Amino acid sequence: MTSSEQGSAVVLIVEDDDLQREVLATAIQDAGYSVVEAVTGEAALEILRSNQGGIDWLYTDIRLPGVLDGWRVADEFRFGHPVRPVIYASGYQTDGKRCVSRSRFLSKPFRPSELVAAVKELSSQEFDEPIMFRLETPQD
Repeated sequence: MTSSEQGSAVVLIVEDDDLQREVLATAIQDAGYSVVEAVTGEAALEILRSNQGGIDWLYTDIRLPGVLDGWRVADEFRFGHPVRPVIYASGYQTDGKRCVSRSRFLSKPFRPSELVAAVKELSSQEFDEPIMFRLETPQD
């Protein structure tokens, strides 16, 4: 986590179901976290790029409208922040083999309290965050 205080941690919730997104956002806010919301993978990537590290952990539905799915959103999030928590969710059967370390998979439907519990568990783990950057090819 980039924040030492839970109350200053920022969560990106990527969920296309309006009601579910609202319920999850409320539960996370009630637990003391700040929430940023996205409906599509494309919107989530815009948020990640514009926040430059300001997102402390990610919740993403796997199946999203548009071109980018939740797996891709998580891959992009983890490229720059390899140890920050990710919570994946889906109402469809998946083997979860693409889940990365320091992540959880929740099968829909689940209770908002289950998400909050997973967030607290993942947030309580301490990891040193390596600095990641993309190397550019030198121009002659």
